[in-house]
Amino acid sequence: MSAKDYDVAIIGGGPAGSTAATLLTRAGHRVVVLEREKFPRFHIGESLLPFTVSAFDRLGVREKMDRQFMEKHGGEINSACGTKRVKFYFKDGYHSRRDRAYQVTRSEFDKMLLDHSREEGAEVREETSVTKIQFEDDRVRLEIQSAHSPAEEVSARYLLDCSGRQTVIGNFLKLKKTYDHLQKFSVFSHYENVDRDPGVDGTLIRMVRGLDRWFWMIPLTATRMSIGVVMDTKTFREMKMSPEEALDHCINEQPLILERMARAERVAPVYSAGDYSYRNRQLFGDRWMLVGDAAGFIDPVFSSGVFLAIMSAERAADSLAEVLKDESKKRRLFKRYARRVNRVMDMYLNFVSAWYSGKEFGEVFLNPTNILQIAPAINAVLAGNEARSFAIKWRMWLFYFFVRAQRFVALSPRVSFDPKQAETAPAEMATAVF
Repeated sequence: MSAKDYDVAIIGGGPAGSTAATLLTRAGHRVVVLEREKFPRFHIGESLLPFTVSAFDRLGVREKMDRQFMEKHGGEINSACGTKRVKFYFKDGYHSRRDRAYQVTRSEFDKMLLDHSREEGAEVREETSVTKIQFEDDRVRLEIQSAHSPAEEVSARYLLDCSGRQTVIGNFLKLKKTYDHLQKFSVFSHYENVDRDPGVDGTLIRMVRGLDRWFWMIPLTATRMSIGVVMDTKTFREMKMSPEEALDHCINEQPLILERMARAERVAPVYSAGDYSYRNRQLFGDRWMLVGDAAGFIDPVFSSGVFLAIMSAERAADSLAEVLKDESKKRRLFKRYARRVNRVMDMYLNFVSAWYSGKEFGEVFLNPTNILQIAPAINAVLAGNEARSFAIKWRMWLFYFFVRAQRFVALSPRVSFDPKQAETAPAEMATAVF
């Protein structure tokens, strides 16, 4: 087999891979994207964050986004018992620079980004799997198998692993570690004609926090909505139900979801995913970097997945563009890349771990205060602010202190989170705006 040579080979054509491909191609490098599936294809992770919008401006896809996808102005979190509700709007975040993001149908969003990479000059090969990786001193050799052609070999000076949960290099080098306290299972699908609030509030992601599970409701179009539930993997196994049965069962048990589904019709298969929280111990090597979900995935709560994918892809592409010009910078730039990505993943890991640690997070979160501007700081993090400024850091530390103290002293009113109490909850729920 004769090898085709590139500057960069990218495994995976999702948001991370397509973002990196576009930026590296624009920088004048020869790039090939190897995607094992044929786009469009179904994917979850449909709610984006405002701090990703600057990347869309940089990629040159902002106008396409505006034409194709629904705006998202914030979020809403409800207690399953129906007694507490908080709405937050991105415009109210601490020193907010973006007041909106997007809710996207991932099959369309991912295809749009990948097609844009093609338009920019990247070579994109869909339905192509990487079957063998060989690292050499000055390049990486990949054996690939296409659905429509015989096996062949390609080589590149550097390899970006953007393969998502497949995390090709992470598994190949046995770098993957899971989080024992985040062994979760999710089931989800798409529905037509789910009732929603009018106006701007109809664009918000709606979350319902229960005792041992939480739900999402993400409006995707004027009529379509993504609905899913997340629970412990152990809880799902104990149900002894199929994903379809489990999703119907959970919805029927939750009045705050069911009340909006009188006219609803499921229009997609029920999908499931489990034990998806992990991180790779090492994010780069001499000839490779891990990007997006291939580096790690924390949890679907707070919609950080696509944000982390695109943020890390930008940083990886910028680092690699410099290294391709001057390899003496490689060690310093790769280390800086890993530090930044790990720091942002740590930030979300802390947030997610607190969310699942007990009722205290929900009790404090559902009773926001503008004292010391803690609520706007939380809002900023929910919008994708990396919390690099000390002004946001110390406010987040104080929030976590309140959450820990809530376990011993009721600084915020106690909440049951029991959906059985939703039937008797007051019709007018307390609403607080961040």
